[in-house]
Amino acid sequence: MKHIYAFEKKEDYEKYQSIIERFRKRLIEFQQVLEKDYALRDLPKGIVWTSVELATTTFSDVPIPAFTNRDLIYISPDLSSWRELFISQLEGRSSTKIENFYENLSEDHIFTIVGHELMHHSDLFLDDFDEEREAGIWFEEGMCEYLPRKFLLDEEEFTSISNVEEELVDMFKAKYGDHSLEAFGSASYQGSLTSIMFDYWRSFLAIKYLVEEKANHDMKQVFRDYHRWHEEGRKVTLLEHFGIQHLFGSRG
Repeated sequence: MKHIYAFEKKEDYEKYQSIIERFRKRLIEFQQVLEKDYALRDLPKGIVWTSVELATTTFSDVPIPAFTNRDLIYISPDLSSWRELFISQLEGRSSTKIENFYENLSEDHIFTIVGHELMHHSDLFLDDFDEEREAGIWFEEGMCEYLPRKFLLDEEEFTSISNVEEELVDMFKAKYGDHSLEAFGSASYQGSLTSIMFDYWRSFLAIKYLVEEKANHDMKQVFRDYHRWHEEGRKVTLLEHFGIQHLFGSRG
């Protein structure tokens, strides 16, 4: 997997060179975990390390500077910009706990985003990059959030991000929670940053509940149940298949 540097100035590359190198070394270890246990067989051709501006205006128009397609992962390693982005999710609302968490967000949390994008290339997911990826997309996005966090964060960090995202769901459910998680799809990315992230938070929390509560921490059992839903012809929604259609209340 090649590492490609897309910065407008040499100084920008030099600014992020050290964090990129740390991420490169850690990514080798995480890649091996995915290859051994989670069906990562076809790697993307490379990772494009770039600025927030280029990621969100030139390579994409989505306001999140990390994404993947069949061939390439694009991501910004700019920790300070990620912190600002996550704080902006509050849309001006006040929460000292959440603000403090994001203001002090560690490099480890940004690395889980790299892990998220690589996890998308696992063959355990049913839908291909070229397909619409509408049915049950919450499962893939939630698992791509959950698994890297579980492997790459320590217990305290994992608990902290879980608690923050639970609070964010509660904070914004009246504004953005009027649709089922099954509606998470390509149309979701046409909204505001917070409306987009709202479904990522819910997807992560849904997977966390499935793995830790329903499957007694057996992640592979959750994947087996996911595949059984497909093999049986997707007769019900994936939320109904797992029996969690009411996890976020009547709207979730």
